[in-house]
Amino acid sequence: MDEKKQKKVAYTLLVILFVVGVVCYAAFPYRAPEEPVRILFKSTAGNVLFDHKQHASEEGYGFACTDCHHDLEEQGQKPTACTECHTAKSKVTKEDAFHAQCRACHEEGGSGPVKCSACHAL
Repeated sequence: MDEKKQKKVAYTLLVILFVVGVVCYAAFPYRAPEEPVRILFKSTAGNVLFDHKQHASEEGYGFACTDCHHDLEEQGQKPTACTECHTAKSKVTKEDAFHAQCRACHEEGGSGPVKCSACHAL
């Protein structure tokens, strides 16, 4: 095969693969999970990567949504963002709420990190 024919075959293959990629991308869009897998909480003391799936799934710890999300009236209801109520000006800030909820559960259960550096790592 001469060089001109090789280039033509290569460009044709490139176009075909590009079209297949675009069609597959459009036909099979990424769907976000109904529940978060991991949540990154940004903090000046070091960001906290919370494994939501491990805490909420039956294969993990199996906590019910209402165990952590106190504003839910029914199981299956979507929680509101913590910062809607827990602001810097509220009685209980977001940080205070997380520390009280998370550390209390870890201390009560006898497992899970309770030292600052165990969670504030990123």
